[in-house]
Amino acid sequence: MSDNQQDLVGVRYMVNDVESALDFYTRHLGFTLRMNAAPAFADVVRGNLRLLLSGPTSSAGRAMPDGTVPGPGGWNRIHLIVSDLAAEVDRLRTAGLDFRNDIVTGPGGQQILLEDPSGNVVELFQPARD
Repeated sequence: MSDNQQDLVGVRYMVNDVESALDFYTRHLGFTLRMNAAPAFADVVRGNLRLLLSGPTSSAGRAMPDGTVPGPGGWNRIHLIVSDLAAEVDRLRTAGLDFRNDIVTGPGGQQILLEDPSGNVVELFQPARD
């Protein structure tokens, strides 16, 4: 992993609890901690993906001019490629993690939607074999 910010693709997820999100991503999905400013914010990386975990007290959690408060749990998601989806699903279910669906198969491969502790979605994807 390069520590050069220009080599990283950043995604921000709003989370309810920075510490539980940090534990989820580092323990279960192979992310590495870059910075921990909990309870407001944490910064983790996996390969070239920089995931910014922003809690309710972060600047990203401030209300918009119309009063709308940013929150977690939408349908946009990060997409992580795995080599054995069934084994990953078994491992994560054994750890007590929550999924939105079961494995689905399409022309490009198989996928399943995992939820972090705040309800943000992580897509685990196994490409189709040629």
